[in-house]
Amino acid sequence: MRVQIDAGLCQGHGRCYDLSPDLFGEDEDGYGTVPGDGQVPPGREDGARLAAANCPESAVAVLEEAVR
Repeated sequence: MRVQIDAGLCQGHGRCYDLSPDLFGEDEDGYGTVPGDGQVPPGREDGARLAAANCPESAVAVLEEAVR
């Protein structure tokens, strides 16, 4: 699973990094960022989904990767 933020939709409410600070950060203007490649560590999937569900602009996307 990976997360990403659509910078064109993000309005800087900060819910993603408030709810899941281990998965999201903020830039100097308060907009959400995704450190690294956005890979969600095992056991943090609920935090990724919580952040996505609470983004008012739906700027946070959770990408489910196919199991091979």
